[in-house]
Amino acid sequence: MKIEKFEDILIWQKAKELTILVYKLFGKLNDFRFRDQIQSASVSIMNNIAEGYERMGDKEFARFLYISKGSCGEVRSMLYLALEFKYINQSEFTRMYESSIEISRMIQGFIKKIR
Repeated sequence: MKIEKFEDILIWQKAKELTILVYKLFGKLNDFRFRDQIQSASVSIMNNIAEGYERMGDKEFARFLYISKGSCGEVRSMLYLALEFKYINQSEFTRMYESSIEISRMIQGFIKKIR
C-alpha cells in the first residue's frame, strides 16, 4: 500500500488508538500533572509521526520518528508509576504497555526502512 498521507501510516493509526485509550483511562484523574504528562507523551507519538511525514524528506521524517519513539518510552515509564499509584489495574497496564512496545518496534523498523 502506498502512503499518500500520514493517516495511511499504520504506526500513526496504532499511536492514535493508544492515545485514545490513555485519554479514556486517565481523563478524569485528579493528579493533573501526571494526567497531563502521560496524555502529552501519547499525543506526541502520533503527532511527531504526522509532522515528520509532512516534512517530505526521509532525513527529517527519521528525526521526528526518533522523537516519537522517545515518547513511547516516556509513556511506558509513566505506566509503571500509574500501576504503582493504582491509577490503573494490571490488565490496563499490560494493554497499554504492549501497545507502546509494538509501536516503538514498528517505528524502529520504519526508521531502518527510510534510512
